[in-house]
Amino acid sequence: MNNVFVKTKNVKAFVALAKRLETAKCNAPKMGLIFGEPGLGKSNAVLWWSLNQDAILITAKNGMSRKWLLSDIVRELGEAPFWTTEDLFNQAVSKIVENPRMIIVDEVDYLTKNSQAIETIRDLHDKTGVPVLLVGMGCVDKKLSKYKHLFDRIVEIYRFTPFDMDDVKEIVTSLCEVKIADETVKTLQKKSNRFRQLVKNITTFENLAHTNGCKSITNEELGW
Repeated sequence: MNNVFVKTKNVKAFVALAKRLETAKCNAPKMGLIFGEPGLGKSNAVLWWSLNQDAILITAKNGMSRKWLLSDIVRELGEAPFWTTEDLFNQAVSKIVENPRMIIVDEVDYLTKNSQAIETIRDLHDKTGVPVLLVGMGCVDKKLSKYKHLFDRIVEIYRFTPFDMDDVKEIVTSLCEVKIADETVKTLQKKSNRFRQLVKNITTFENLAHTNGCKSITNEELGW
């Protein structure tokens, strides 16, 4: 399988959103939210973006506290975390102001029951002035809306949608080392509309092609 990052329609929309946050006026809110069902490439997109744009990427965890969140942010900044929560917050603010970078919080759903952790994200946004992007599952927008002070600062929202025919064709063409017939791509779009499922199918196609010594895969060969 080819080792490339595929820019689906969702990824292109995400990139445009992130760039709008980064170019927003100094005193304007710079918070964004992307969300959607699992398997549509949200985490892959933010990982790719963070590596290419030197963003601060934090993945929230179940039961994460304010102190735990701040400690992870400070470690991502390359510093040894201070002990108290207050010192951690000031340490994070100081390092981010010194080298402004977008903050991305993936799996933010885990923080929606912890008001202190959520409000800490808002405080970091307000104190540093850097863009903050929250990433979550299908209903996270409703969960976050109860935090009015934070939600009012979210100026960009995008929901990842299932892959359409063009997306599936782009994924298959980019990743698969053997040619896949157009009819098979159409069938695949109906059968598998999650990135992990598509990758599994592509692996199966490649193995079948290599085993049978063929250069392309069709519905007939797959028994579809």
